[in-house]
Amino acid sequence: MIVEGKKIAEEILGGLKERIRPQKFLAGILIGSNQASLSFLEQKKKVAEELGVDFRIYKLAADLGNDGLREEVRKIAEHKTCGGALVELPLPDSLNRHYILNAIPREKDVDVLGERALGAFYVNRNPVLPPVAETTLEILKRVGFELKGKKIGVVGTGFLIGRPIVAWFMNKVGEIYVVHRGSDFSILKKADLVILGTGQPALVKPSMLKEGAGVIDFGYGKVGEKTTGDLNVSESVSHLSFYTPVPGGAGPILIAKLFENFYKLNQQS
Repeated sequence: MIVEGKKIAEEILGGLKERIRPQKFLAGILIGSNQASLSFLEQKKKVAEELGVDFRIYKLAADLGNDGLREEVRKIAEHKTCGGALVELPLPDSLNRHYILNAIPREKDVDVLGERALGAFYVNRNPVLPPVAETTLEILKRVGFELKGKKIGVVGTGFLIGRPIVAWFMNKVGEIYVVHRGSDFSILKKADLVILGTGQPALVKPSMLKEGAGVIDFGYGKVGEKTTGDLNVSESVSHLSFYTPVPGGAGPILIAKLFENFYKLNQQS
């Protein structure tokens, strides 16, 4: 089964259109001049326009430095008419990611990336989950995958995908196998579900996975002009129970869930 992420995202957005739209704006902050990051922000702006949400893109120069950028992000996020803020990642290598992200108040952290929001998430006390966790939950619900007693493989230990996914799966499954690029992937043969999030195109071959396994691919990379995920779909995937394609799989759902978080955090606005 190919998981049709665009269709699922449209259904989620359709549900949001029936809710009271937040009157506050959502800020998307670009630091530096990464064109891929700008493209992702513009995709979010397009979704915002569909919902009628006031989405504002702020472009900040990387040479403002850590202190200058933290202050600018704080000013944007703490504005009384701002209902949510996100900093598009990755940041230039010279900058301290955590220091800057922590300028976003927990109650406006739609991505759940600041330390206060993350800390609350880790103890099940944050009002919203990281969009990657919400996306995973949505996909599993759609395909009828029961977590209890299952063995889960997570490939990639990054800040955006691997870490929040592992934290979310704790105490929900039988076993979790966490591997990264360069690891021995043979352990994945035991996994009922594999989550991919390295961004290294075609890193994992379907033949590495067992019969009936499901794959949620958050990876995103380029091979020439072609966009592809971590799963090598040039090989046969017929033995898998389901997988998310790239593009058009987990990505659209991820953006829809980010807006769902924005609505949840502004339910009283």
